[in-house]
Amino acid sequence: MMQPIMIGVDIGTTGVRSVAYRLDGSSTATATEEYPLFTDQTGVAEQEADAVMMAMEAVITRTVNLLGGELKQVRGLALSSALHSLLAIAADGRPLTRLMTWADTRGQIYLAELKRNLDAAAVYRRTGCPLHPMYPLLKIYWLRQKRPELFNQAAWFGSVKDYAFHRLTGKRVVDRSIASGSGLYDLFSLKWDEEILALLGIPEDKMPTVAATTTRHGLAPAQAERLGLPGGLPVVIGAGDGMLANVGVGAVKAGQINITIGTSGAIRMAADQPRTDEKGRTWCYNLAEGRWMLGGAINNGGISFRWIRDKFAETEQRVAEKLGLDSYRLLADYAQKVPAGANGLILLPFFTGERAPNWNANARGVLFGLTLNHDKRHMIRAVLEGICYRMKSVLLSLEEITGKAEEIRVSGSFTRSEVWLQILADVLGREILLPNVEEGAAFGAAILGFYSLGLLSGIDVAADMAGIRKTFVPEQSNQATYEKLYELYEQIYWNLQDQFQLVADYQRSETGKEQR
Repeated sequence: MMQPIMIGVDIGTTGVRSVAYRLDGSSTATATEEYPLFTDQTGVAEQEADAVMMAMEAVITRTVNLLGGELKQVRGLALSSALHSLLAIAADGRPLTRLMTWADTRGQIYLAELKRNLDAAAVYRRTGCPLHPMYPLLKIYWLRQKRPELFNQAAWFGSVKDYAFHRLTGKRVVDRSIASGSGLYDLFSLKWDEEILALLGIPEDKMPTVAATTTRHGLAPAQAERLGLPGGLPVVIGAGDGMLANVGVGAVKAGQINITIGTSGAIRMAADQPRTDEKGRTWCYNLAEGRWMLGGAINNGGISFRWIRDKFAETEQRVAEKLGLDSYRLLADYAQKVPAGANGLILLPFFTGERAPNWNANARGVLFGLTLNHDKRHMIRAVLEGICYRMKSVLLSLEEITGKAEEIRVSGSFTRSEVWLQILADVLGREILLPNVEEGAAFGAAILGFYSLGLLSGIDVAADMAGIRKTFVPEQSNQATYEKLYELYEQIYWNLQDQFQLVADYQRSETGKEQR
C-alpha cells in the first residue's frame, strides 16, 4: 500500500536540497542544486535571490519527476532555510537587493551606534538575540544608512524562506522561528518589537505576518504548473534549518542536544520555556508553542573545510572526482594519517568573524604553531579540530545555563565523515550519537509538514523514526591531548583580542578604498 509523501525543501547557504519522504520516514527521491555565495569584499556574504529561487524550483521539479507512480501520494511541500538572512522586496515581488546571508557582517560598523541607542541587555532579554551583525536587525540598519533609496523603496523585508513562501503561495508570512532569529521579535509578546521597529523607521506593515511553523497555504496555480504539482497543494511554511535538524534527528525533548555542522555550525538544546544567559553568550528561539531552542552558532563550520579544500587541495579534488569519491571525505581520511593534536598546529577558525559564545565579529582566522615539520595533512586536521574546539566553547557556555546535556546527537554534512565525528567525540569528551537520518533539516521539515496536515500525532515521533546508526565513544588518549590543547586554544583567543580589532579595522579600511 502506497504511503502519503511530503517533500521537504531545505534552502541552505550554498545550495538547496529537496527530499521526498514517506510517512514512515523513508526517502524515495532527492535532488540538490548549488548556487554561489558572493564574498568578494570584507564583510560581504550575499546571494542573488532569484538564483536561489530558480535552484529551489529546479530541485522540486526534479524530485517530482523522480517520484513516478508515487507522485499522486504527495500531500504537500514543507520548507526549511538558513536563518538570519535579509532581502528588501518591492511591491511587485521583485528583490531590490541581493540576499544578505547570516554570514554578512557589514552591519558591524554600526554596532557601537546601535548600542548607544538601545539597551543591549534589555533587547537581548526581550528578543533572545545578542546585538550582532549576523542578525537582520543590524542588516536593516546598515541598509537604511548605506542604501537609503532602496530602504525607502522596499514594500517589505523578509528572509530567504519568506521570499520562497511568497513565490510559492503569494502570501507574505514569516514563521515564528525565523522571526525569533531576527533580533526584531519579542519572545514574550510574540510580536514584532515596537521599540526596535521605531528605531529602524519601519512600520509594522513592512514586516511579514508572523505565523506558527505549521501554517500552510495553497500552491499558486502558476507555480504548480511550473513544478508539475496540483494547484492548491498545501505548502507548509516550516522553520529554520537548525531547529528542524533537531526535529529530524529526534532531539526535541529537554536535555537533548543536536550538534549540526554544515556551512556553519550550531549546538541547540530543546527547552519548554524561553531562557537567556546573564552573560549574553547564547540565543533563544521559538520553534512552536511550548517548544524553544537554546544554543549558540559558529560562523565557521564546513566553510572552513571548504576554504582549505579550495585553496590547498586542488590535486586531491581532481583525484576524488576521477575516482568518484567525496572530496571532503578523502581529505578527512588524509588528516587521519597524523596524530590527534596535529603535532601542535592549532587553528582559530574565524574566517568570517565569530558568533557564539563571545559574539566578536572582529575575530579573524589564526594558524598557530606552524613549523617546517607540518604539511597539508596537519593543516587539514587542524581545521577539523579547530572547528570542534569552538563547538566545545559553545557547549560549555550552554551547559552553564541548562546543566549537563543528557544526550548529544549530530546532523549536517559533517556526519558523512566518521573521522570528523570521532574528533568531535574526543574533543568534547562525550559520546556522540549518529542517527540514521542524513538530511536532518529536510526530514524535520517533512515531519512538521505531516504534523501540520494531521498525519502525525506530534513532532516527537521523529526520534523513533531516526534511530541511531552508530555511537562514537571518546578515545582516552586523544581526549587527554585535546584537553591540553583546548586550554592553549582559549589562551590564544583571549590574548589576541586587541589584534583582532586592529586587523579587522585595517581590512575594512582597505575595502573602503576599493569601493571608492
